[in-house]
Amino acid sequence: MRIARLAAFALAATIPAAVAQEAETRYTLEKTPDGYVRMDNRTGEMSVCTERAGQLVCRLAADERSAWQGEIDRLTRRLDEVEKRLGALEGSPTPQTALPSEEQFEQSLTFMERFFRRFIDIVKDLEAETDTAKPEAPSPQKT
Repeated sequence: MRIARLAAFALAATIPAAVAQEAETRYTLEKTPDGYVRMDNRTGEMSVCTERAGQLVCRLAADERSAWQGEIDRLTRRLDEVEKRLGALEGSPTPQTALPSEEQFEQSLTFMERFFRRFIDIVKDLEAETDTAKPEAPSPQKT
């Protein structure tokens, strides 16, 4: 029982030391001409610090990644949408690249022949209308 208490006491004594050590190494200060730059070693955030009335006053620096995070998020969503569409297209059946079957070929020719015959009939009808509507020119008189 005495050993258990001693072990618990030793463990409790080391916890504050570990927390203090973590707090000491969490931030890194670098001297600059205008003051200090403080970097959070855990998150990577940067702060600009200046001395005022003997105290260090820090404010968050505008990190480029933070400033562009909205654009990064928008582009990530857009990329996800494009990848989904591409996956859907790749998963869909591929267009037929082989030649049509004999039956398909004959069917296409039949459609084309019907179209051409109707077109020729329309042209003939128009020619007939213009021939009947055209007045005959009087024959020149020779004297």
